[in-house]
Amino acid sequence: QFKILKKIGTGGMGSIYKASQPEMNRMVAVKILHAKLKNRKDLVARFRREARAMSHLTHPNTVKVMMYGELESGELYIIMEYLDGKNLNQIVRRQGPLDVERAVSVLVQVCGALEEAHDLGIVHRDLKPENIFLTNSAGLTDFPKLLDFGLAKVTERELRPGSIMLTQEGMVFGTPEFMSPAQAQGKTLDRRSDIYSLAVILYEALTGKLPFDARSSMEYIQLHVTTPPIPIDERIEGLTFPAGLGDVINRALAKDPEVRYASAADFGV
Repeated sequence: QFKILKKIGTGGMGSIYKASQPEMNRMVAVKILHAKLKNRKDLVARFRREARAMSHLTHPNTVKVMMYGELESGELYIIMEYLDGKNLNQIVRRQGPLDVERAVSVLVQVCGALEEAHDLGIVHRDLKPENIFLTNSAGLTDFPKLLDFGLAKVTERELRPGSIMLTQEGMVFGTPEFMSPAQAQGKTLDRRSDIYSLAVILYEALTGKLPFDARSSMEYIQLHVTTPPIPIDERIEGLTFPAGLGDVINRALAKDPEVRYASAADFGV
């Protein structure tokens, strides 16, 4: 059904290719698990979980998964919609911090995508700027698509019998710069962990810097757990923000999840 055109990305788990689907006259993205990993039951379970989690999601700001399965050679694949654009990390690195209206518009839309995932019992657990892809859609610019549910925590009702649970206490997953305090400590996570990570992303989009000064991944992990974030109004000399924005970000970055917004929808409002 598909003709592979070129490789467009690669990572620790697999590679992503641009492909055509001639009968449907459209481009798609094909994600294939590295062949060397197909015998790793934990990673295969994680890859299947990403496909299964994303196939349940229909929000327009979540990348659409069309199908998934296994090749005759044993490699697993996911067929997704093809996106043309850049991720949030690339945009901030090249263009500098976003203005408030632009950054907030993007993050509010991502909140909508997260709300659907959370309502289905799916916690993303690896929110970072690389996983927010900005594209143009139906005449809309800066239309974000939420990517990569490969670390998603899915409730047991969403897992097929026999799937390996990768959410045991004490195991740390994710990207250190954007981890919630609970995630940094290997604790059980809920939707409020994603809200913390999303607030870190917003902070960086607005300032070009993270809420902490650290020199290593381990130091970031420690600061998430122990140290209050640098107030956003104090992060960049001469850069100020609308009244109340700092309070919103501080609440979302609270160490205690009970203090944070209870849902992505509440944060988005």
